[in-house]
Amino acid sequence: VETEAPKGGLTELDCVAQLHEFRAATGVLLDTSFDTISATGAHGASPHYRVDAESNAQLEMGQLYLVDSGGQYADGTTDVTRVLPVGEPTAEMRDRFTRVLKGHIALATAQFPVGTTGGQLDAFARRPLWEIGLDYAHGTGHGVGAYLAVHEGPQRIAPPNYPGGGPAEPLRPGMIISNEPGYYKAGDYGIRIENLVLVEERPVVGGMMLGFETLTFCPIERSLIDTALLSAGERDWLDAYHARVLAVLGPQMVGEELAWLEAKCAPV
Repeated sequence: VETEAPKGGLTELDCVAQLHEFRAATGVLLDTSFDTISATGAHGASPHYRVDAESNAQLEMGQLYLVDSGGQYADGTTDVTRVLPVGEPTAEMRDRFTRVLKGHIALATAQFPVGTTGGQLDAFARRPLWEIGLDYAHGTGHGVGAYLAVHEGPQRIAPPNYPGGGPAEPLRPGMIISNEPGYYKAGDYGIRIENLVLVEERPVVGGMMLGFETLTFCPIERSLIDTALLSAGERDWLDAYHARVLAVLGPQMVGEELAWLEAKCAPV
């Protein structure tokens, strides 16, 4: 996207095809886990947009490109969302992206008692947007199967009154769930940052708490981050996350690809 979009002519469907080609080249892809959400500009403001031949749009300078995709593998099911700027992002885009990131980090670092439901944690991810009067109209996390359904209950992270909620289910060690806050400006752009996380035990003095281990390793776009909005703890989390991304992916890359990854994972 960084290389080809500024040249002109790159479309949403082109990106879908190229991403599938990259996954298939591993030799272990069995299927996509859902239809890729490849959305540029105003299309990104629709959280569940699906591109087709009629809606297919070209990535234009000044837009944000959102891609939400996943694969089915014998050892698991993936689901990841990232946002990339085409050209220079506006100050508003960077502010909203950073607030979504702050919510993502708040949930990723949450520690909570045994018996807590996802509904009790949902506000962690929304607070940075709420502080300036904004919100997003979807749940913050859904359960994920292991080589099964990419949306699989009973676990979820969403307000208790959201549609399709059903009975509140406590989060338990071993559950995999998404962490995906977002922001959507109608007619303009969409933002979502999604990693998959694993519920794990956290021993503490006097008992046991729960927390999340992040399972997804993919750089979070640095040019969209307004570091002035991040606390010291949030910057530390981001730097540690990117160090882990580099440690996991770096040994699989060489040359220009490795140099690109190193730049994306440099400390903020």
